[in-house]
Amino acid sequence: MNLTLPPGNFKAYLFDCDGTVADSMPLHYIAWKKALGECNCPFDEELFYSWGGVPPVEIVASLNRIHGLNMPVVEVADRKENYYFDQLPQLKPVREVIEHLEAQHGKIPFGIVSGSTRESVVNSLNTLGLLDRFDTIVASEDYQRSKPAPDAFLLAAERLGVAPEFCLVFEDADIGIQAATAAGMASIRVPNPLERRAAGTVA
Repeated sequence: MNLTLPPGNFKAYLFDCDGTVADSMPLHYIAWKKALGECNCPFDEELFYSWGGVPPVEIVASLNRIHGLNMPVVEVADRKENYYFDQLPQLKPVREVIEHLEAQHGKIPFGIVSGSTRESVVNSLNTLGLLDRFDTIVASEDYQRSKPAPDAFLLAAERLGVAPEFCLVFEDADIGIQAATAAGMASIRVPNPLERRAAGTVA
């Protein structure tokens, strides 16, 4: 996998966390399958990846609507998060993204813009030894409208004091790319594990 950056005079990098900085999506899917399995709720892998960047409580609420269930939204989301935390010792970074991060670290500010909870983001970045690289973290608690709305990216740019047109977004999910575009930001898409598997570039 090769990530070629678009041309531009970028003064800040904004990174999604799960699937972009942290190669965590397979671990999140295992956690979802375990938590939802206890409620007899299916969750197709392709649907899971298409919802990358959606906050956990919104995922449970959407699955309730799709399957006509009444799962307790916060309880199931919290249980899923704990199952993910149990797997953190297995977490690895997305090497190609980290290369770009390290190349510009100390030169321009970095932000994390995630659909996950702050606790999940901090735990993932701590596990990878990367928490101190980021000047701000925008997590699901920080905004009302989630991706593909631009709100989270605009908030990160405001916190960093950089105009949107000078921000470059790293994202693995289509709704994240849509959010970046809506915010007036350039972006680069990181192939997710499902796509890398289909291309034969991941086990």
